Amino acid sequence: MSPLKTENPGEVPPVDNGSAKECITTGLKGLETIAPLVRSVEATPEPITTTVQGTIPSWINGNFLRNGPGKFEFGNTHYNHWFDGMAMLHQFKIENGQVTYRSRFLDSDAYKKNSERDRIMMSEFGTLAMPDPCKNFFQRFLSRFEMIEPTDNASVSFVKYKGDYYVSTETNFMHKVNPESLETMEKVDWSKFIAVNGATAHPHYDPDGTAYNMGNSYGSKGALYNIIRVPPEKTDTKDTLQGAKVLCSIVPANKSHPSYYHSFAMSENYVVFIEQPIKMDLLKIVTCKLRGKALSEGIYWDPKQETIFHLVNKHTGEVSPAKYHTKAISTFHQINAFEEDGFLMLDMCCSDDGQAINNYLIQNLRASGDALDEVYNTLCRTFPRRFVLPLHVTNETPTGENLNTRPSSTASCVKVSNDKVFCQHEDLHGDDLHEYGGLEFPQINYGRSNTRPYRYFYGCGFRHLVGDSLLKMDLKDKTLKVWYQKGFYPSEPVFVPSPDAVEEDDGVILSVVLTPSQDKGTFLLVLDGKTFEELGKAYVPVNMAYGFHGTFNASA
Repeated sequence: MSPLKTENPGEVPPVDNGSAKECITTGLKGLETIAPLVRSVEATPEPITTTVQGTIPSWINGNFLRNGPGKFEFGNTHYNHWFDGMAMLHQFKIENGQVTYRSRFLDSDAYKKNSERDRIMMSEFGTLAMPDPCKNFFQRFLSRFEMIEPTDNASVSFVKYKGDYYVSTETNFMHKVNPESLETMEKVDWSKFIAVNGATAHPHYDPDGTAYNMGNSYGSKGALYNIIRVPPEKTDTKDTLQGAKVLCSIVPANKSHPSYYHSFAMSENYVVFIEQPIKMDLLKIVTCKLRGKALSEGIYWDPKQETIFHLVNKHTGEVSPAKYHTKAISTFHQINAFEEDGFLMLDMCCSDDGQAINNYLIQNLRASGDALDEVYNTLCRTFPRRFVLPLHVTNETPTGENLNTRPSSTASCVKVSNDKVFCQHEDLHGDDLHEYGGLEFPQINYGRSNTRPYRYFYGCGFRHLVGDSLLKMDLKDKTLKVWYQKGFYPSEPVFVPSPDAVEEDDGVILSVVLTPSQDKGTFLLVLDGKTFEELGKAYVPVNMAYGFHGTFNASA
């Protein structure tokens, strides 16, 4: 196991809210190997029929799209990290209670170059491509001094801009794709439209289709965090990201060591950027090829640093002068954010350390026996938490007292100086969530509940290195509904509302379930969003690798 490096690992800040750090070793033994979930698989470009058991509601009509790594080797070269595998796109086409399946590899430059030479030609997050052996010694030596070319291996998610679907990762490249055929249509470079060096794979959307995202820019004076806004309408048929603007820029606490972020939060009037203690050493990243190290070697966890919430007004681009701090935590996915009674509620999946990224080395995911147990038992669990941020902090706001006047929340927020509020979270779960290993890959009824008060969210439980259960949390009383079958590994749950929905949870949950102990044991699972009981399954006679994120594209 190769965890992220920790600066001054002996200096761990005290836990401010009195709760135990949720990284306690479980001592779990005998975990089932999940190596088949991270193996290379074949594409199925032509649609194939599935075998449906139970009933898939006839009102579900559209494409359930999934993205994730599907190829981990070229020739005798192999990737080191789960994030590095070549993007594979999946489509479950659901019509009138029947399902077809197809998949394609993203036709990225990385995939094409690697395939042509049958070796890894482009570096990825955790894998440094070795110099081309066809070059002479002098050429190979000089190549060490070149900057790493950003990958266009967009293996994280499906996103939508101006009505078109793209697949994305965290570099400056996306690919426009056809959601019906999964064919790669166009490579899009963010930096051609706006001064950023990348964007997250998790944009947020206003009801009118306006998209918000975040991307860093790097200059001679260091890094900036940039909030991006993309208008909802096209100006012509070839329009992609035209009209995108930087809404505002935020200066990092340390310009040469900015924070890594995978996503951000958004309420009705604010974008919330979480500056966390997962740091990027820009000098190490820039020189990684010279040093013969992967890009991931330049990322580290610094528990001495507090986590800072930055609020940006979506309408004016103004950054709030008040900064909201909490203890050192890490977050990859937010659940929801909404404003109420002068406060902003920020709900996130949080961990008490930030060393998870390098636990997902391929060697760890393919481990078995004691080695696998050791990897799992050293992971810090991720749990849903709420932070309450007071929106109207002035010089007259009293210091040293809890500003959270909401009796429904145990979270606290204390002004400690004119521009600093220290926040302590409220747990959005009961003790029973510990039994399921925490919660990640959170999802809500986005169209109805995003930026608004809400009651339900969904996610995967992690009693393994990947999701092994599906969870529904009721925030009214913090109770769980659970779908779990031993030996089955469901993907991120996606909520699809029913056309006549009245309640927030009227609809279904879609999730792809993999079974490493069975050959070609994959199925699409459909759960009732309200009862969390099985409605139907669609068995797919192919093997799939465990993926990351997806979306449902309803038929017109």
